[in-house]
Amino acid sequence: MDIQYLIPVLGILGLVVMIFKAIWVGKQDPGDANMVELAGYIARGAQAFLRAEWRVLGIFVVIAGVLLAWSAELEAVATHTDWVIAVAFVIGAVFSAFAGWIGMNIATKANVRTTQAARTSLAQALKVSFTGGTVMGLGVAGLAVLGLSTLYIVFTGMYDSMAQALEVLAGFSLGAESIALFARVGGGIYTKAADVGADLVGKVEAGIPEDDPRNPATIADNVGDNVGDVAGMGADLFGSYVATMLATMVLGREVVSVDNYDGNAPILLPMVIAGLGIVYSIIGTFFVRIKSETSSVMNALNLGNWSSMVLSAVSSYFVIQWMLPETMVFERNGTAAFTITSMNVFWSIILGLVVGTLMSLVTEYYTSIGRRPVDSIVQRSGTGHGTNVIGGLAVGMESTVLPILILAAGIYGSFALAGLYGVAIAAAGMMSTTAMQLAIDAFGPIADNAGGIAEMSHLPSEVRERTDNLDAVGNTTAATGKGFAIASAALTALALFAAYVGLAGIDGIDIYKADVLAMLFVGAMIPFFFSSLAISAVGKAAMEMVHEVRRQFREIPGIMEGTGKPEYEKCVEISTKASIREMVAPGALALIAPVLVGFVMGPEALGGLLAGITVSGVLMGMFQNNAGGAWDNAKKSFEKGVVIEGQVYQKGSEPHKAAVTGDTVGDPFKDTSGPSMNILIKLTSIVALVIAPFIAVDASHADEHSAPAMEQAGHVCAPECMSSGTCPMHQEAPAEGAEGPQAAPAEGDAAAHSCTKECMAEGAQCPHHA
Repeated sequence: MDIQYLIPVLGILGLVVMIFKAIWVGKQDPGDANMVELAGYIARGAQAFLRAEWRVLGIFVVIAGVLLAWSAELEAVATHTDWVIAVAFVIGAVFSAFAGWIGMNIATKANVRTTQAARTSLAQALKVSFTGGTVMGLGVAGLAVLGLSTLYIVFTGMYDSMAQALEVLAGFSLGAESIALFARVGGGIYTKAADVGADLVGKVEAGIPEDDPRNPATIADNVGDNVGDVAGMGADLFGSYVATMLATMVLGREVVSVDNYDGNAPILLPMVIAGLGIVYSIIGTFFVRIKSETSSVMNALNLGNWSSMVLSAVSSYFVIQWMLPETMVFERNGTAAFTITSMNVFWSIILGLVVGTLMSLVTEYYTSIGRRPVDSIVQRSGTGHGTNVIGGLAVGMESTVLPILILAAGIYGSFALAGLYGVAIAAAGMMSTTAMQLAIDAFGPIADNAGGIAEMSHLPSEVRERTDNLDAVGNTTAATGKGFAIASAALTALALFAAYVGLAGIDGIDIYKADVLAMLFVGAMIPFFFSSLAISAVGKAAMEMVHEVRRQFREIPGIMEGTGKPEYEKCVEISTKASIREMVAPGALALIAPVLVGFVMGPEALGGLLAGITVSGVLMGMFQNNAGGAWDNAKKSFEKGVVIEGQVYQKGSEPHKAAVTGDTVGDPFKDTSGPSMNILIKLTSIVALVIAPFIAVDASHADEHSAPAMEQAGHVCAPECMSSGTCPMHQEAPAEGAEGPQAAPAEGDAAAHSCTKECMAEGAQCPHHA
């Protein structure tokens, strides 16, 4: 079987295993009638949000698809892209939305079943919740690998030019990331509006516990866990997974390789690694189990995660030895820029895995209960709300230092090893076990929901203790997962940026040019403005929620006594309408800014904008994710009691109320604007990649024989001449005893370099792209 046909088979394998695990979850006991009723409220609320979101996004997808198809048919760019890019865009959007739906659907089934399992044992509760997370992880990874590899096969069959096939394939990634941004922002606004409203009125004003059924916003809060932390996260990581593979494939096209795959091994490699990563993630899930109530849930998750990562790393060595030649050359604009060895590609993958692991460990340190950063916020809670907020801001800012140094070392190291392709393949290696990473991330919101159902159902205290145990681990894995995600997003954005420069036909980005420098500053501003829009949206929606909860406490008799029933649907409706309304502006900013700058100021100025967005966005993402996570666990520290200046403080105390305020500030940081930075920096680069042929032609007023066009032709010619062995551009005398003309690829890469230059000089005379 040709290797390119094996890749979608691996994607299908992931989806088949996902179906079996989903069936198993559905067969578990959902508990008594009261539990089923509460779970039904949550499921219906989540479905209502998705339907409302899809109605809006459906209109966007149709309009954007029509514009893409129309612009692709313009005569000036018809040889670079095609109207089929609109089809790829729609497929990417549908797959992304479906990935989010898979996660949300299984989460709303697994939550109540985890609650019921917790009545039996911690081990059974972990099994149900983690299996639910596994369905999410395998669904996202399987769809991504299946969708991208299938379209690759179709498009390479349709187009003679690999450059055109990959440019059209970029539409799939654009569709995926566009939906991911709206889903992440919309879901984040929903969940944090409900969370903030429930906390401020319920905990602080009314003094009732979290997830108390007397709180009208408690159902909306639990719905938010599903639409934000599950559906939003699923669409987010689907987009990241696809973007990482695409960026590596685009840069792989510029690697001249003499291999058994027509010179396309560097393009196929990231998809092969991703496909095998699904297999190793499936294997890793079997290691996630505990035997007793005292067993460490975190250790079980780590064992599964490490198992899949080690298997992926080891197999990468053999895959690279199998697919790649010993040496390759990275070419840009007809010039041999970098010689790459296959072993250096392998070490780049290992470096990516190491960077991702270190980023997760640093994030865990800054956001975990009992560590110095979180404890410092707890201590500052003793002197009031303001000092708690100051402490959280300081921790968030400090938490960027080590991750940035680690990331910088990873970028420098992977570039030194294998150039820009090394940076991209490092990101692909980091994302190889996405299915396992996402399974671990998704189990947390399921456990959180399970605890809420246990509280609302008034189940025995040991049930809530077990779900709280899982929830505490889930909070940590969610924080570390965000650290991992921002690292992969940074490497992917850098790879996309490099790919954009190549497709735009420019030699580089000159920072000394006034327009480039100006756009660098504008780009650095965009993540701040984006965060402002997202946080303001949470604030507006939370105000509506607070007013509604106060109204119900005031007007509905018997709520506090437990004899009156809150109007849960009102709060769900407020969060749904507010999130759909407020998600439009941030999403439009991310999509319009690169298009506007590219067409008005040209490709080089757009490069400056992308650089500013990437650097600023990575820092903002780290700061907000870690500050929010630290505030959250500082609040949770009070559940078992904390010592501040020699005195013990519990929940309900004044320092605890200060910690709740800090957590309220951090909620939109860690669950709305912070995670959205990952998508922002990738989406803007993908938009630039898609419009690159348009602005490159427009900027140079070039025809098909202009320098940029011939440079692009040279890239296509070089690998084709090396694989064919019959290129007349560098035919040599036949070797002794051989018959007929003979090309020189066997002598190394010099022949390909010569061919590229001659091909560019001859223009359309070269038979490989005439």
